[in-house]
Amino acid sequence: MSENIGRRLVTDIPGPRSLEWQRRRASAVASGVSSVLPVYVERAEDGLLHDVDGNALIDLGAGIAVTSVGAAAPQVADAVAAQAARFTHTCFMVNPYEGYVRVCEELNALTPGDHEKRSMLVNSGAEAVENAVKIARHVTGRAAVVAFDHAYHGRTNLAMALTAKNMPYKHRFGPFAGEVYRAPMSYPFRDPAGLTGEAAARRAIDHIQSQVGADQTAAVLIEPIQGEGGFVVPAEGFLPTLAAWCADRGVLLIADEVQTGFCRTGAWFASEHEGVVPDLVATAKGIAAGLPLGGVTGRAELLDAIHPGGLGGTYGGNPVACAAALAAIALMRDRDLAGAARRIEQRVLPRLTALARRHPEIGDVRGRGAMLAVELVSPDTGAPDAARTARIAKACHAEGVIVLTAGTYGNVLRFLPPLVIPDALLDEGFDVVERAIAAEH
Repeated sequence: MSENIGRRLVTDIPGPRSLEWQRRRASAVASGVSSVLPVYVERAEDGLLHDVDGNALIDLGAGIAVTSVGAAAPQVADAVAAQAARFTHTCFMVNPYEGYVRVCEELNALTPGDHEKRSMLVNSGAEAVENAVKIARHVTGRAAVVAFDHAYHGRTNLAMALTAKNMPYKHRFGPFAGEVYRAPMSYPFRDPAGLTGEAAARRAIDHIQSQVGADQTAAVLIEPIQGEGGFVVPAEGFLPTLAAWCADRGVLLIADEVQTGFCRTGAWFASEHEGVVPDLVATAKGIAAGLPLGGVTGRAELLDAIHPGGLGGTYGGNPVACAAALAAIALMRDRDLAGAARRIEQRVLPRLTALARRHPEIGDVRGRGAMLAVELVSPDTGAPDAARTARIAKACHAEGVIVLTAGTYGNVLRFLPPLVIPDALLDEGFDVVERAIAAEH
């Protein structure tokens, strides 16, 4: 951290230099690539982003749960520089190297379950999900894959098919990959009153059995806590009941831990909160502190069943990204960042709960660890209020606090601070959030 700790605004947000870059961007970058806040970053540190105009913004988004160890952790930067000086690429499928193996060893040790595991590395979360589905279909000999309402799994063709939300992710990009089916998710805030987790799971299972067929289903794919879908935390008992059915019917359970993994929810992986052990785990985002890396980890007999050459990719497990991952994982372990996520929850969740008591437009407060959210609704009808959500986010941005929105209905404010954010910055950031919500009352 620098000595100048704290939010600092010396221009409007965005400032004149950011606006100039935005003009240049318009003639160089495809307009389909959007940005939440067009503030051009010059450097970053634990919980602060410094822009080209000299402003310092509090980061409550962490690049969508990526920079958990900070956006410029010295240990990661040093590891990246050292590896880049040795070599930047060979392609693991041509000439292998230690870093890839070491990252796989870490994934095998850290993901849920004490069974023998194998891992493979890729470039992104979408690629991890697609490879997990490939493995499940190959091993089971079945074609159908079941995903859930409100799910988000990425932007490649199969990942879009698995994703629930149309705009902006799927709109006019089809046709999509086939043999993808959708089941109802446990969404406690919007489910019928009194619906237990076990009952919600039985509802999903009945849907799968009647509309897909257990003997046709290769895998059930689920985010243990949904991300883009609105930080939906399923009711207790939903995931274990679903996992037990999968095991009983020979259906593989794939946990998409791309956003929830690597200490984000107060455990190394969100599946751990209810003792669920998936057959396959897809990871990315927080694994490598911002460098592109993802992975699939699962039961050894599953990954070893794939023929040589059936898995891989030119850049998958790039040596520089692997060096970043090893340094980031060491930081998570040494600084107990799972514990840090729990402390963030203890600090922030009571504030959000108290805020909800004062403002009935906050329909729900939810999340785990440093993955927290509020859902904004009409106080009279409970209908989603995306417009209010957007105004609150815009007000936070104008005051130098980066927040993100989410949800199928666009009415969820989600908070994903770096796990290393200092308490003073966290408190200041949520002071701004509180004022923005109060101004909309």
